Amino acid sequence: MTHTNSLLSLEEVLNAVHGVFVGFDKNKDNFAFTNVVTDSRNVTEKSLFVPLVGEKQNGHIYIEKAIENGASVIFINKNEYEADSQRFMSLASENLNVSFISVFNTLTALQDAAACYVSKFPKLIKVAITGSSGKTTTKEMVVSVLKQKYNVVYTQGNFNSETGLPLSVFNIRAEHEVGVFEMGMNRKNEIGEISSVLKAKYALITNIGTAHIGILGSRKNIALEKRKVFKYIPQDGIAFIPDSDDFKIFLGENVVGSICYYGETVPSSQSGAVFVEDKGLQGTVFTLDGVEIHLKNAGMYNYRNALGACAIAKALSVTPSQIKKGLESMDSVNSRMETKIVTLKNTHEVNLIKDCYNANPDSMKSVLDFCQTVKGVNNKILVLGDMLELGEKSVAEHKAVCQKAVEINPGLLILVGNEMKAGFEYCTSKGFKNVVYIPEYNDEAMKVIASKILNFAQGGDLILVKASRGIALERVVNLIQEEEA
Repeated sequence: MTHTNSLLSLEEVLNAVHGVFVGFDKNKDNFAFTNVVTDSRNVTEKSLFVPLVGEKQNGHIYIEKAIENGASVIFINKNEYEADSQRFMSLASENLNVSFISVFNTLTALQDAAACYVSKFPKLIKVAITGSSGKTTTKEMVVSVLKQKYNVVYTQGNFNSETGLPLSVFNIRAEHEVGVFEMGMNRKNEIGEISSVLKAKYALITNIGTAHIGILGSRKNIALEKRKVFKYIPQDGIAFIPDSDDFKIFLGENVVGSICYYGETVPSSQSGAVFVEDKGLQGTVFTLDGVEIHLKNAGMYNYRNALGACAIAKALSVTPSQIKKGLESMDSVNSRMETKIVTLKNTHEVNLIKDCYNANPDSMKSVLDFCQTVKGVNNKILVLGDMLELGEKSVAEHKAVCQKAVEINPGLLILVGNEMKAGFEYCTSKGFKNVVYIPEYNDEAMKVIASKILNFAQGGDLILVKASRGIALERVVNLIQEEEA
């Protein structure tokens, strides 16, 4: 017997994951799960727990903990079961309210179960977003705009990986009309796998850059992987491709549906968008079919992201006034190009750009280009941390970033992390004096960085804090900023 409130029935799960039920008939009697987790600490009542096996961790050691926390269904890798069948049969006999299912691979089973679940919502309009940078911001823009017309389910945070995307789609419910899901990648064919879970009708690529080039080797290989997001687009679907990207023709090859090119290089007669003004730290003003929109997200690259959101919205019959409301009600995505005026602990008021969520050569160049164009500020203080996962290209890319930083002629340039050593050496070789190198990024190093900023910063300065997520450079922001009352 399966409870009607279960996300999937036992039969649906077994068929989808090619699984084998482990245990006794009594274990089947109350089969039901209402949420799916891969971390035993997040298990609640009626969870399906999927223990994953990674390089450092084997989730199967947490099965007892998951049961203790309320798990009702548990996937088990076949080889784990065969290696210790007595343990699992004992667990089944002691926990007759829990269903155990043996699968060939728990990650694949998670994806297959998620694909089965998505297929239960044929009327859901599915939208996928990927790209080397800007995908989370673009997703948030698309969601904010589509919410003006539809009931939208979407990726929370950046749950966009081989596990994050499948977990995200289990949030779909009958009342949802549109699903907007972000897709990231850290390895070959990850986009291909998670695209097969969602099978999006509409999909957008933000750009083809150099994020993960250390893993994939070239931008062409990255483009080859990213365009797999278009694989399942039907004839009445649309692939949204950035018009200014040099891989735009390559990305559109083999697309079955229509192709919509978007961006500031598309004629306004096609897009309906007319650029009005770059307001620097205050964002961008443009019109869409005659409706004026003030986008608060600063930088021309965010304007391009917004044009992508506009293109999707228009395809889904969202009106220009609804698009305006959606974009103008959006704040900066947390830790991504957050731009605000703050008071420092030295009492001075400054313009702060906090962009600590991620960093790759493309996003670094974009934000530095933006800083170069900002007028009406006193000194520019740049705090730049390591860009990770660049492999053999790391030295060249960190040098290139610092070359760009030196062109801005900041009053103070602080470089953080081992990889930035190459950038520091470049700066000193060019005789640039206003540079400080901090190889560590532990808490003590953050205090040193904060002290250097507070000793230098004056009112009206612009401070940029940018690095890969692993550096956690937002700690500096907390140390320099006066606590809000």
